[in-house]
Amino acid sequence: MNFRRQSLFAILSACVLAVAPGAFAVTPVSAAVAGSPVSPASSDRSDRSIIQPGPAAAGAAPVAAVDNSGPAYGPELQGFNYPAPVGQYDFTSQGVALHMAYMDIKPEHANGRTAVLLHGKNFCAATWEATIHRLSDAGYRVIAPDQIGFCKSSKPEHYQYSFQQLARNTHALLASLGVTDATVIGHSTGGMLAIRYALMYPHETQQLVLVDPIGLEDWKAKGVPSLSVDQWYERELKTTADGIRRYEQATYYAGQWRADYEPWVQMLAGMYRGPGKQIVAWNSALLYDMIYTQPVVYELGHLSMPTLLLIGQKDTTATGKDAAPPEVRAKIGHYPELGKAAAKAIPHATLVEFAELGHAPQMQDPQAFHKALLDGLAAVPSNR
Repeated sequence: MNFRRQSLFAILSACVLAVAPGAFAVTPVSAAVAGSPVSPASSDRSDRSIIQPGPAAAGAAPVAAVDNSGPAYGPELQGFNYPAPVGQYDFTSQGVALHMAYMDIKPEHANGRTAVLLHGKNFCAATWEATIHRLSDAGYRVIAPDQIGFCKSSKPEHYQYSFQQLARNTHALLASLGVTDATVIGHSTGGMLAIRYALMYPHETQQLVLVDPIGLEDWKAKGVPSLSVDQWYERELKTTADGIRRYEQATYYAGQWRADYEPWVQMLAGMYRGPGKQIVAWNSALLYDMIYTQPVVYELGHLSMPTLLLIGQKDTTATGKDAAPPEVRAKIGHYPELGKAAAKAIPHATLVEFAELGHAPQMQDPQAFHKALLDGLAAVPSNR
């Protein structure tokens, strides 16, 4: 599969798509979205095992009817503004010149700690916006990268994706910024990455925070069938705003929907409307294969640092669930059980459960989430 010529066209075309800089500007897509705040909080699709439009969850509030017209963004999210200046870390990996986008927000009154925010599969660094503000106000330096293959970072044509590789990339970025000790906060697929990072760099991980992480069970071992990269690619090419919205309503927000979730739908859908759709879908397919084949659940007992688990009890995320037979679907994605099992397996774990929240508690109830997060961070001495 050769995207080289197509990718060059995409990058050139993206210049036409760019919008004037602003505070997280998102182009309105319809009357239903026009009243949405432009500064919401995100949601993750790796966990979005099904991306085609389908019926909303039983008993769910109906989603506003919005068609699939809307903003078109470049393959590196050109045209979509982030809530803080975006830097680029240039490096070579696997013989390929890459760049990793990141935000580095320094607080007005520093407390001496650095928090690294790792996004999920269907999220970007920008979707941590509310958390960035809360942590910065509390004195934390905040670094929020886009991983390779995601959002504003490179999307290589050929890359051997692994959580080890992404952890190494992240560690190199932090080293370039002079960070040698950090609190690592990972959500969803970012939770899998945060666990791998903490296992690889235990002496540089002051504290680990896992927000509804996936990978707390081995879907393959439980019977979820394998999909080839080509199959994932064909599925990703069918991504639409409607499919994203329905999945997120059912899984991220426990059947609820609010207007402030919509800009994150358009952020993702916009890359599939743009000129780089194929390279975006190809990298997404490679990443899904990484997620399915590299569970972290068997190594939780090796985590040595204080670990905070923040788990929405109505989360039902499980990668590949829609491709599994009914008897398999019935036994995966049970976060009340998964959270308790993880807390038991991790030596120095604290579990906080959100009874009414789904896969994205930081967006569904920011006030409750950030209180639990800041209380949990404060419980760990800064000089550990």
